[in-house]
Amino acid sequence: MYELKPISRASIPHALEMAERYRFLNEPREAESICRDILRADPQNQQAIVIMLLALTDQFTMGVRVNVNHAQELLPRLTDEYHRHYYEGVIHERWAKTQLEQGVPGYVVFEWFAQAMQSFEKAMAIRPRDNEDAVLRWNTCARIIKRNDELRPRPEDRDHAADFHDEVPHR
Repeated sequence: MYELKPISRASIPHALEMAERYRFLNEPREAESICRDILRADPQNQQAIVIMLLALTDQFTMGVRVNVNHAQELLPRLTDEYHRHYYEGVIHERWAKTQLEQGVPGYVVFEWFAQAMQSFEKAMAIRPRDNEDAVLRWNTCARIIKRNDELRPRPEDRDHAADFHDEVPHR
């Protein structure tokens, strides 16, 4: 019915500024839409991919029909390994926070935070010099887990995890 109108490649820098502005104005759907237009004109635009990923995660708490998979689908498009791990962690962390607010069982939320922390650890291992972003995010996750007694592994996972600390070697 309505054919989307393309934008020119020359307009991308201004469109990126607009997308960031809409995110900061708490209008992530508009930011997402702008990023989709940018990515139609320049499918590999890394800044647009990141802004769109963040705009999608901004919508987790808004009751919009965006789920974690929509944001995760963008990760393979990031060309930098550090950014893939870092933003994977951001996605998991933001999803965990949303699940926590919605009263999802603590062991489920814990698993999302644990996945976020694993991604941040991978990012830390290859981070650019003097870039502590992944460390800061990891610490935030750890503090949230420490403050919330209900955020614990599923009981059978705790029992299984204890098996790995056994001194008997695997055969």
